Amino acid sequence: MIRQIHHVQLAAPRGSEPELRRFYTGVLGLREVPKPPELAKRGGVWFRGEGVEVHLGIEDDFRPARKAHPAFLVDDLDAYASGVEIDDLFPGYRRIYVSDPVGNRIELLQAV
Repeated sequence: MIRQIHHVQLAAPRGSEPELRRFYTGVLGLREVPKPPELAKRGGVWFRGEGVEVHLGIEDDFRPARKAHPAFLVDDLDAYASGVEIDDLFPGYRRIYVSDPVGNRIELLQAV
């Protein structure tokens, strides 16, 4: 039986870690967590917040996820929505879509 999701894995191009850090920590408010030493050799970066963990792994033939995406619940959607249209098409939520610095789609939702 599945109890919960441990983490979501997204891909990123080689050398994009500084941009990813700025977005996932500075914009989304997650904190970086150290990768185990053997996995750190591969590049990429991991982030964690309350009840959520996102791993960005390096992919040499990188293409951003434009349809597949993680969806994060937030307390204040308006804080992220500057210049982005908020929709209410998902019953019970207001939501927006943003892209991380390498083009991966990210959904942010706030319960109404």
